[in-house]
Order: sequence, then structure tokens, then C-alpha cells
Amino acid sequence: MIAIQPTLGIEVINWVECDRPESIKIFGRYCILEPFDFEKHGQQLFFAFNLQQDGWLYLPYGPCSTFDEFFQCMNKICANSDTLIYTILDAKTKKAIGVCGYLRINPEHGVIEVGHLHYSKLLQKTAAATEAMYLMMKYAFDDLGYRRYEWKCNDLNIPSKKAATRLGFTFEGVFRQSNVFKGYNRDTAWYSIIDSEWPEIKQKLEEWLRPDNFDDQGKQINRLQI
Repeated sequence: MIAIQPTLGIEVINWVECDRPESIKIFGRYCILEPFDFEKHGQQLFFAFNLQQDGWLYLPYGPCSTFDEFFQCMNKICANSDTLIYTILDAKTKKAIGVCGYLRINPEHGVIEVGHLHYSKLLQKTAAATEAMYLMMKYAFDDLGYRRYEWKCNDLNIPSKKAATRLGFTFEGVFRQSNVFKGYNRDTAWYSIIDSEWPEIKQKLEEWLRPDNFDDQGKQINRLQI
């Protein structure tokens, strides 16, 4: 009888723990990611977010009807040592028009999640909206060396699920009853991109983001297809 040797899977040669993302500015053509600063960005973000009341629906905080409520919510999120929040600035106007962040940062295993996405109406369906996600991915994979980049959302959040697919994430399944969210059950949809997939996704994102892919009104000419 031949003994079958157990295996741990594919060996990861010379693995070295990743660096944590830093509070640095990340510059793009259409947007700038700047470490969140409530004194600097708070008023503009509060105004932008309240242009659309249903934009708070799937966020872990809000709706914030007062500036003080918004301060308390953002202060609580930023106090988490496992979270790094960036303000998304319009590259032309330098106005704050959205928020994004890294969370569940695990340098030991090279895993990082993108989240706390809050896009105001001023940012939605623009080149800057896609570029912000490209810049986050590029920093995680190219500069910091992460192996796995995660996207999680409420399974009822259809726009978020479509956005993940459009950006090249692979759907991995639904964690049923993963938590109680604002007094309701939440089933969480999981998506990911791994490092071996990143070069092709990066190329397609960069092609789509080229200035000649947009008309004079900033509308795309060719759709993003990954």
C-alpha cells in the first residue's frame, strides 16, 4: 500500500510580512486620496453626503442629520487602530466628495480589505470614482505587497455588488447571518482580488482611465470590462 503524503497546498516561497498602509496622499489624474482630517474635510463631506439621504443606508453609521452626529460617527471609525480612512478629493477643485478606507489590515498574511466607501452624488458614476478604487488597489498590491484584497458588502446592496464585479473582484459567497446591522440581520457577500489577478485588472483599469476614453462632458466612451 502506497502512503499518501499530506500537503499544505502551494508553498509560498520567502514570504515576508507586508507593511501597513500609511497616512500619505495618493495622487491620481481625476482624484486625490488624502488622509481623513475632520477639521479640514468635515464640512464639505457633510454637505456632499446630505445631497442624497439614502446614501447612508448600508453604512455602519448614519444617517447623520447634524454636523455633530457626523463628527461622532467619523471619530468612532477613525479611532479603530485597524482602519485607515482617506478623503476623496476632486483633483480639479480640491473639494472633498467622498470617503474610502482600508480595514481589517493583516500584514502578517498579506490580507487587506477596502471599505467604508461613501460616495456623494458629486462623485458617483465619474472617472474619479473608479480611479479612487484603482489607487487603493495599486497602493496595496504594488507598493505594500499584499496578496489578497477584499471587498465585503451587505448581500442586499446591489449597487455595491455590481461595483465589485465591474472592478474585477471575484465573488466568493455569502456569509449568512454574519452580524446584526442597525437592528436587522445582515448576510455579507464576500469578494476578492488576489495578487496573481492584479496585473491584468490593473492594465484594464489603466486603459479605461485614459483621458481619451472620455468625451468633453466626462462620459465614458468604452465601458470597463474586466
